[in-house]
Amino acid sequence: MALRKAIVGLIVSLALVRVVHAQDHWVTTWVAAPQQMRAGGPPQAAPAPTVFNDQTVRMIVRTSLGGRRARLTLSNAYGNGPLKIGAAHVAIRSKESAIVPGSDRVLMFSGKPAVTIPQGAQMISDPIDLEIPQLGDVAISVYIPADSGPLTTHATGLHTTYIAKGNVASEPILNDTATTRSYYWISAVDVTAPADAGAIVAFGDSITDGATSTNDGDHSWPSALAARIVTTPGAPKLAVLNQGISGNRLLADGAGVNALARFDRDVLGMSGVKWVMILEGINDIGVTTSARGNGPPPNPVSAEELITAMKQMIERAHAHGIKVAGCTLTPYEGAGYYSEKGEEVRQAVNRWIRTAGAFDSVVDFEKATQDSANPKTFKAGFNNGDHLHPNDAGYKAMADAIDLKIFNSKK
Repeated sequence: MALRKAIVGLIVSLALVRVVHAQDHWVTTWVAAPQQMRAGGPPQAAPAPTVFNDQTVRMIVRTSLGGRRARLTLSNAYGNGPLKIGAAHVAIRSKESAIVPGSDRVLMFSGKPAVTIPQGAQMISDPIDLEIPQLGDVAISVYIPADSGPLTTHATGLHTTYIAKGNVASEPILNDTATTRSYYWISAVDVTAPADAGAIVAFGDSITDGATSTNDGDHSWPSALAARIVTTPGAPKLAVLNQGISGNRLLADGAGVNALARFDRDVLGMSGVKWVMILEGINDIGVTTSARGNGPPPNPVSAEELITAMKQMIERAHAHGIKVAGCTLTPYEGAGYYSEKGEEVRQAVNRWIRTAGAFDSVVDFEKATQDSANPKTFKAGFNNGDHLHPNDAGYKAMADAIDLKIFNSKK
């Protein structure tokens, strides 16, 4: 009788486990917005590669949510022809380029270990069974067997990427490597998560990307927000996805396509998104309102134009059941492209964000970072000297200013 009860209990337990797993769904835990390789970009220890050939690229990504299964999206958005991927592996990272023994997994694409991605397209891998940790480092290794052509990249990766000769994607550690701090081809990692889990997309420019934060430190405001959510009792199960592009603008291409053009790909195209936080517009203001040469700028952006763009993104998000948090633009007096005209536009946009009622919630990043004695500038200790980007402390203050209760809102 006791044995029979034990067997019945085991069967019931297994059935419950199957029910729980059946309720799991895909949620994106990490992203990098694809960009076209361009001149300039963030400072690098050595010149950034412009092409790969018979090389393995091992990149380190920081998760937010964890899960028992994972899949990877590779992008050839800016290639000029088909991109051949000879092999791709995912593993838990130990330190530097080393991976945790036994964690390496071969990625398959429709059951095959190699894939060719058409020009402008992306490919999602088959799922792998691997316990992905929350707030953990994952190593993604991609082998390129032949000339890659122009690269699809994310310039401000802020994590060390290791480049080695030949197909060493499965090696436990890479030797004789060159390094850079950009990502190549990888654009999303999804994990299986409980039914009540979801994702927040942090959508913006360099201030969201984390420019001027400490390399390999995970100190951008989206990273700090992810850490807050994981460590706060009662907080919702939400990944935080950093879809910032340094130099990005709402209304014009430059560093990446304009925000309106990439919104569907970088927000609506992610798995499990419940919220998007929009922090865009400072580059539109600075680039178009600052004086050039001896005359005024020819086509300065207006607050109305920026507000119209934000309204478009709100409408598109709401049509997909995604809530939107409007984030006020941070101070920038003293930055290279500051002007009094631009400041007037920034203040007008911030007034609209705070008072118009267009957003589901408002996050006041300006208030969190400004100097009370001179509100046009950053608070002392929050900026490294360029007067545009927060430093680690400034980014943390931004993340701390976000009321986590808004993400439980039923509004």
